Amino acid sequence: MICKHCKLSTAATPEGLCWDCADATDEPRSGRTFASQPVPSAPPVPTGPSGPVVQPHGPASLRSPVGLGKAVAVLLGVVLASDLFAVYAGINMYDTMGSLADDGLGYGGYNALMRRADHADTLYAAAGVAQTVTFVATVVFYLVWFLRVRVNAEVFNPFGHSMKRAWAGWGWFVPVVSLWFPRRIMLDIWDASTPADARASHALVNAWWTLWLVALLTNRLGSSGYDRADTAEEIQYATGQVLFSDAVDIVAAVLAILVVLRLTRMQHERALHGPVPPAI
Repeated sequence: MICKHCKLSTAATPEGLCWDCADATDEPRSGRTFASQPVPSAPPVPTGPSGPVVQPHGPASLRSPVGLGKAVAVLLGVVLASDLFAVYAGINMYDTMGSLADDGLGYGGYNALMRRADHADTLYAAAGVAQTVTFVATVVFYLVWFLRVRVNAEVFNPFGHSMKRAWAGWGWFVPVVSLWFPRRIMLDIWDASTPADARASHALVNAWWTLWLVALLTNRLGSSGYDRADTAEEIQYATGQVLFSDAVDIVAAVLAILVVLRLTRMQHERALHGPVPPAI
């Protein structure tokens, strides 16, 4: 159950409050009394000369992103682990194809080299399956988290978003626009979630998005080349491209974890302190 005061954290008292709100309302807990603090309140509805202003993107209410944020961070860590496995498999494939291209029979003869090639192919395929499974699972949780932080950001600043809410999901899948729409939406969320007295730096988001695009595009080039490859030299070259993509993706995954955790923390702290009403 969600706290009935801040509508963000999980309720932990019989009165339906989280610990922070219980502290703030000076309610006894385990025989102790806490000093009074301001109670976080829901943001006021913006009003204009003719009455309340309608939310431009539809109804929006605060919901805690903390649990989802932690789950996404863990899954991104699993993606990172699958990328490390793929790098290992890729290096093995690259070396094996190099030996085949050079007719290197220093591994016990032709039969031994063929067994090594079969093992490299099996390992490489397993790494591909692991990457696909972990990526799909992460995408599901990430999109749910992304939509939640977008709706929360609309509560903080209803008029600070240049894209419709639906693009928070579709923007990742529509060709061409997927190269910049998600970043733009993320920056709007980031700005709306930043404390009013702080400067919103986009360096972390921009670094993550740049490396994500590099990894995505080089992986497509390398995978296409691998599918078309007929000779050991061609397979080795394509494997090298995919290896580069996997290495970049590892760094992008680390930055993605930092983005998710930082944005989740910003929204949690912003909700506890109470959002500043946007200017009309």
